[in-house]
Amino acid sequence: MIYDIFIIGGGINGCGVARDASGRGLKICLAEMDDLASGTSSASTKLIHGGLRYLKYFDFKLVKEALKEREVLLKIMPHICWPMRFLIPLESFRINNFFIRCGLFIYDYIAGYSTLKKTKSINLQNSILNSFVKSKFKKAFIYSDCWVEDSRLVVLNAVDAKKMGANILTRTKVINFTKKGSLWSVTTKNKKGEIHEHLCKCIVNASGPWVENINQYISLKSAYSTRLIKGSHLVVDKLFDHNHAFFLTGKDGRIIFVIPFQDEFSLIGTTEVVHQNIEIKPNCSDEETNYLLNFINSYFSFNLKKDQIISTFSGVRPLYNKKKQHNENISSITRDYVLNLEYLDHLPFLTIYGGKLTTFRKLSENVLSKLKDFFPEMGHDWTMKKPLPGGDFLVNEKKEIIIKLQKSYPYLGQNCAKRFINYYGTLSYQILKNVKSKKDLGINFGHSLTEIEVDWLLKNEFANSADDILWRRTKLGLKFNKSQKNKLTKWIETRI
Repeated sequence: MIYDIFIIGGGINGCGVARDASGRGLKICLAEMDDLASGTSSASTKLIHGGLRYLKYFDFKLVKEALKEREVLLKIMPHICWPMRFLIPLESFRINNFFIRCGLFIYDYIAGYSTLKKTKSINLQNSILNSFVKSKFKKAFIYSDCWVEDSRLVVLNAVDAKKMGANILTRTKVINFTKKGSLWSVTTKNKKGEIHEHLCKCIVNASGPWVENINQYISLKSAYSTRLIKGSHLVVDKLFDHNHAFFLTGKDGRIIFVIPFQDEFSLIGTTEVVHQNIEIKPNCSDEETNYLLNFINSYFSFNLKKDQIISTFSGVRPLYNKKKQHNENISSITRDYVLNLEYLDHLPFLTIYGGKLTTFRKLSENVLSKLKDFFPEMGHDWTMKKPLPGGDFLVNEKKEIIIKLQKSYPYLGQNCAKRFINYYGTLSYQILKNVKSKKDLGINFGHSLTEIEVDWLLKNEFANSADDILWRRTKLGLKFNKSQKNKLTKWIETRI
């Protein structure tokens, strides 16, 4: 087969482009050297947001696009994305409070009509939201943004792309590409060591932190570049009884979030540290851990310690380096993206620099717009109103849908029913279609993860290992012990 577009990279941008292009009738192949969302896309702060802090750098274009996308995404994927309120504690008589309020006013104004609640101020001392906030913080602003299950966002884009004809190759590394007549010849190597050739009319480099490494295959000297910035997070037991997140500002200008996570935990992050070598797997350093703990402890009356940390994770963000400067303040580097289309011997080669979760859909549209002259017969924009798999309901119907699923399958239990809807939405009924009793769920590997669900993930969501399932199709890895994981691993080995 000759593909129209070969996409390198199975993160959010690559899978987003694959879905959009497949829905326009183009023949697509995507290669990811590891699992889907195994890099940057699953190591985010897991927010769909306009980027309140970007207003500080007058990045109004990015904020406006992101806020518009926030509204779109909330409608097309209500199972994996939902509104969240953020609380900003304020010290008395600080001039910074005025600028924060102005920023929030602009944020709400740019958002225009929104289903999300507007900003309001509260007296922290008399509020149930106080939650151990130190007494020097008398008041707070509360504003709205959205939470997202980041890795599931990637997977569902890939699932939909495959449904529309795309060939999704995981654990398949691109090892070379070159011109072959009037086409590109892309050489890949899979986990079995098998080498294959793929012919295509166009290549899209959506490899995130690896974009410049990939471009070296053809000695592409681009005017654009990225800066690799590591962001690390901590996961601890749930710190607060309410479901609000905290937006905390530091004296160094950094922003740290404390976010309710998977019902039982709190997520703290993120740091921003230059990452020199993409070949070295990012890890949360002792310095970053201490920084985050000290940051949190400066706001709250409890004393969070290292031995309370359940898990950490780090990801490398490829920020578009607008001026190829390496001494610029990291926080001021734009989170916008650039699409660079080159014609090498008349063959199109498009590289994606930068980007963020919130703008992936619009980025994908813009990629296809750039390639329209090369594929004049392709369809029009379509992803703005088409739900992701399982997302065919309204966000305000979610509680009702959870109750309905629990009534249909009472042996799931309330927590499991909620998890199913949050992960799979209305696809839950397809997963459970042959289940007539608790026995039909099969082996319970722990924490409501049963054979019927694992089998679905292996067959329908490109999962290949226990880690794929525990960390990128679900987040049950936070709860599984070594014995439970080993049991799951052994079972998977009998199925693949």
